Amino acid sequence: MIKSIISDLGKVIVDFDNNRFFSGLSRYCSYSFDEIVRQSRDHLHLHLAFDSGEIDPQEFYLKVKQVLSANLDQDEFFRVYNDIFSLNEKVMQTFQKLKGKYRLIILSNTDPERFGFIKKTFPAVLDFDDFVLSFEQGFLKPQKEIYKIALKKAQALPSECIFIDDMEENISAAASLGFNTIHFKPGTNLKSELRRFQIE
Repeated sequence: MIKSIISDLGKVIVDFDNNRFFSGLSRYCSYSFDEIVRQSRDHLHLHLAFDSGEIDPQEFYLKVKQVLSANLDQDEFFRVYNDIFSLNEKVMQTFQKLKGKYRLIILSNTDPERFGFIKKTFPAVLDFDDFVLSFEQGFLKPQKEIYKIALKKAQALPSECIFIDDMEENISAAASLGFNTIHFKPGTNLKSELRRFQIE
C-alpha cells in the first residue's frame, strides 16, 4: 500500500530554464552568453555549495560576481537568478487531488533564494505536507542520507513510497533503497504513471 508520494521540484512541479539566467547576466558583464554557460560549468562547485547550504546567498552572489566581473547589486542579481521558473499546472493539479489521501513530500536540491521565490510565486507548492530541501539538510540527491530524511518526513517505509524525479541518478539512488519510482521525462503523464500503483 502506498502511503506517501515524494516528488522532486524542478522539472516536475515547476519547469525552469537556466538559459534565462545566463542571458540576463550577460547584460551586466563583458562575457557572452556562451562564455557565461562555460563559466557556470567550470564553477559548478559554487552552485553545489549554495544548494547544500555551505555558502549563504551573499557569499554566492559575491563569488559569482567576482568570477564574471559583473556589475550589478545583490537584489538585481537574485532577481535575474530566480526569474527562470514556470509552474507545471497539470502536475500541480494532480498532486492537489491527492492531498489528504497520501502524505505529499517535496524532496529538492535547491537553495534558499530559489525556493523562497517559488513559494512566493507559486504558493500552491505549500499544499505539500512537508519539505526536504538540500540547503537545509546539508545533503544533495543522490546522497542516500537525504532520502532517509525524506522517509522520516513521509512516516513510511520505502516500499510504501513513490519517488518522482527527472534525473536518472536520483531515481537509481531511490530504487536502491527500495523506493517505488517514476522517472519524470518530457511528455510524462503523471496521472498515467500513478495508475501503475493503483493511484487515481
